[in-house]
Amino acid sequence: MAKSDQPYTQQTIFETERPATRDSGPVTCLGMTFPNDEERRKHFLGLLRAGLQELREKLAVPFVSFDDTYTRLKSLQHWPLGTEDQIRDLAKRITHAASATRDPRLGTRDILGLYKDEVGFPIGSDEYILALSDPPYYTACPNPFIADFIKHYGKPYDPSKPYSREPFAADVSEGKNDPIYNAHSYHTKVPHKAIMRYILHYTEPGDVVFDGFCGTGMTGVAAQLCGDKAAVESLGYKVDKDGIIYQQETDGNGKTVWKPFSKLGARRAVLNDLSPAATFIAYNYNTPVDVQAFEREAKRILKEVEDECGWMYRTLHAASSRTEQRGLSDEWAEKLKACKTVEEIRALLSPQSSKRSTTPSGPMSLSALTAPRKWSFGRPRWTRKPARCMTSFPARTAEPCLLNAAWTGPG
Repeated sequence: MAKSDQPYTQQTIFETERPATRDSGPVTCLGMTFPNDEERRKHFLGLLRAGLQELREKLAVPFVSFDDTYTRLKSLQHWPLGTEDQIRDLAKRITHAASATRDPRLGTRDILGLYKDEVGFPIGSDEYILALSDPPYYTACPNPFIADFIKHYGKPYDPSKPYSREPFAADVSEGKNDPIYNAHSYHTKVPHKAIMRYILHYTEPGDVVFDGFCGTGMTGVAAQLCGDKAAVESLGYKVDKDGIIYQQETDGNGKTVWKPFSKLGARRAVLNDLSPAATFIAYNYNTPVDVQAFEREAKRILKEVEDECGWMYRTLHAASSRTEQRGLSDEWAEKLKACKTVEEIRALLSPQSSKRSTTPSGPMSLSALTAPRKWSFGRPRWTRKPARCMTSFPARTAEPCLLNAAWTGPG
């Protein structure tokens, strides 16, 4: 095979200009307005960088005592740690962790490392954390902007406003074949449509929903789709022109009636997980995407992969002419796309299939494999051999054997 003249380097695929930002116009975030989304990101990345730098400057010292740790934690300005009681509790936990180390000598671990273990920092440098983060919406470490988010979007509890919800008592069954689910599926993943039912039952539009074990972020997806009429109606509910959501209930006379129980509107979600991979997937599930920019970036990456690795999939079409051709997979893919029926596919695989005998001789052809057929298989032969272990019964083992297959012709 002929090899491309371009030298292969792993990093050339990624060393290109960044795709276009999601929003090229003015954006508002936490009450502040920025010329565009990139400026918003630069501003909050600067704040995040300052916070990480302050942690390193004030906490990257050997652990000495509880009082020293408490004083250093309390002096942090760019990294909120909560109330004085919460800071004191954190200092106690760090002190306990320091005393539990295998090496009894003081100073074997610094306060920063102990602090990161307690609050759930990922293993990685500050630069890696900053490169992954998109603050204030997502940070690859404990998010220091959560308090600002709650303050801006949350609604303090008002006892003068009545709130009454009966416990959600209904069977919830949702399939696992939704495209959103299948984008990153795993066994314990909860479908977002199942979560939507609970959010609609207990909350109002604009409420803040917290998921402390978010996984890949289906609670965030569900919270956003509570503002999508089509998504809500797909659950079996009805939505009127005013955004009131109705569900079927049975009245005292046994009749099925539609009763209002919620309102159409997105809810805001705070998603948390100890796994950096999980929160990164959750962030991408719940962040608006510029579809055209994504398509351009995907095509650019595919083109670079083709330029760098395409030579491995090329063939020499004719040995006499030594002419390099594109891979046969592309050629066959185009031919198969043009086929309209099964008969056309069979004809493509073997143009002479209609003239062949129904009884194969020698190696079986592709046309025989694609024709309707009947197969009968003999049972595999089992033998008993003496066990090679301390047991009172012979072990049952299977010898390698041929399957007794017989061809009975099409039909």
